[in-house]
Amino acid sequence: WKDDIKIEADAVTKYVGGEIAPHGGAHSGGNWGAFDIQKEVIDLCPTKCMKYEGGKLSIDNTECARCMHCINIMPSALHIGDGRGASMLVGAKAPILDGAQMGSLLVPFINVGRPYDEIEDVVDNIADWWMEKEKNRERLGELIKRQGFQTLLEVTGIEAVPEHVKEPWTNSYIFWKEEGVPSGWDRAPREFRELHLR
Repeated sequence: WKDDIKIEADAVTKYVGGEIAPHGGAHSGGNWGAFDIQKEVIDLCPTKCMKYEGGKLSIDNTECARCMHCINIMPSALHIGDGRGASMLVGAKAPILDGAQMGSLLVPFINVGRPYDEIEDVVDNIADWWMEKEKNRERLGELIKRQGFQTLLEVTGIEAVPEHVKEPWTNSYIFWKEEGVPSGWDRAPREFRELHLR
């Protein structure tokens, strides 16, 4: 989902008061003690975007990482928003020597609905690229690794976003395309040195 988490204040009060069992009742029957919303929900939020003050629960949704921990503990009080869609990951594989590898995030969020044209357009572009460029018995993940994720973005027409970054660069080389350099390739060395004096 993309919008805010829905909070039902009455249900939150019932969880705190012990009228509704947390975790959907999964831990009932044991001597766990009373439900402590501060200890079991607020303090365990990875981004610390939740507060429970004066009997009222509040969430800073701009900081929420959508981990769903709070929703799993209090499913009757917290619900995902209405702006629902899907994320698209590509290139997952499970080679014998390396083990299972998760796919790369291509589309962080896409609104989906019948007839699913948004998804079909992306998949068609990927399939055409794979059929044209793949080597014998090469999977999509291997093609992405060989050709580069930037090439995949160009093929699908998807703009680069911060969610595409797997890890910070580990080398000091940055490669530019000519159309990406406002002043072009040709530069006067003297003009450059005047701007960057030693």
